[in-house]
Amino acid sequence: MSGLPFGVLVEAAVAVLLLVTIGYCTVLNQRLKRLHADKDQMRQMVADLVGATNLANQAIKELKQSAVEADLTLNARLEEAERFGIELANHVNAGTVLMERIAKITSVARHSQAIEPVEQPNKVQSALEQLSARVRTRGAAA
Repeated sequence: MSGLPFGVLVEAAVAVLLLVTIGYCTVLNQRLKRLHADKDQMRQMVADLVGATNLANQAIKELKQSAVEADLTLNARLEEAERFGIELANHVNAGTVLMERIAKITSVARHSQAIEPVEQPNKVQSALEQLSARVRTRGAAA
């Protein structure tokens, strides 16, 4: 060999390996510090996420309650509108019947005018008075 004792070569190899190990431990230590820092950030992030989830669940419950209340109010208004619609239809039907009666009375009055011109004012007048009385009684009943 070249004159270096075998022991020196072994010790030099061990020293190089120790230097590489120390360097690796330093890099590993830095990575572990970053991991612990990330772990603390992750814990904070999880805590924030849990808080946000709780807030979202509460908001969903309130939205469901508001939707139920709105549904009940809407159903009540729809029922009331339906009742008013039925009542309006009844009034329209009553008005139609009244208009038909007026048309019949008018046609009878015109027909009687052509046949009996002398008695026409009395019959027409009495028919109009009867019609007015009926309208008044219906108006008072409604």
